[in-house]
Amino acid sequence: MKIVLRLLSVLLLALLCLQLYFAGRIVLMRWIDPESTSFQRAEAHRVVQSTGQLLWRQQWVPYDKIADSLKRAVIASEDASFTEHDGVDLEALEKAWEKNQKAEQEVARRAEQARRKAGRQDTAAKAPPPVPAPKIIGGSTITQQLAKNLFLSGERTLPRKAQELALTLMLEAVLSKQRILEIYLNSVEWGEGIFGAEAAAQHYYRKSATRLTNYEAARLAVMLPRPRYFEKRANSGYLSERAQVITVRMTRVDLP
Repeated sequence: MKIVLRLLSVLLLALLCLQLYFAGRIVLMRWIDPESTSFQRAEAHRVVQSTGQLLWRQQWVPYDKIADSLKRAVIASEDASFTEHDGVDLEALEKAWEKNQKAEQEVARRAEQARRKAGRQDTAAKAPPPVPAPKIIGGSTITQQLAKNLFLSGERTLPRKAQELALTLMLEAVLSKQRILEIYLNSVEWGEGIFGAEAAAQHYYRKSATRLTNYEAARLAVMLPRPRYFEKRANSGYLSERAQVITVRMTRVDLP
């Protein structure tokens, strides 16, 4: 029993030290811009392993050098209540959970229909096409996304999600909303090896991040959930239509 208690004590001490380490890093971010994030380093390693080349375009620019249009577009697209919540938007999480449940039920219904149809056909007939997996919708806030990108891996486990929540609360407690948005916009991925607003503006529009128009900013914001996908589909109809919607929503966004 004593050995078990000692092991638990060691684990708790290690967990506490880890949280103190994270807290120290976050405190320093009040004055020091992070050179890289866990996500960026993981992506750089992946690209080097697959291509043998290091693709990393990033140029840090201060908050006032990023166009307000991009700030509003990203908030409108990714986290409409960014300036109001304390890091976690419970309403958004609930809506995302409900949508994911409906998507899973729809996939299950289609799979059952496919099985019944296959059962009525001749056994030698061609098998029905596989039913696509449900599209998973996230309810993460900008602060949660930043917490994950800064420190964590991309795996989906309960311990990692719990750590993400702890980091989110730390970020909100230590940093201002403006600083959180500044770090996010300077480190988020916008394509293969493209990180941050300045690199994205230069890559897609050959201009600085401070000169982005409302529509250009909206298109960049719409890309965020799947940047590498949309980088290869610049003429996507969805991208254009969704950007128009975000352009309208931007007028209702208050900046931190």
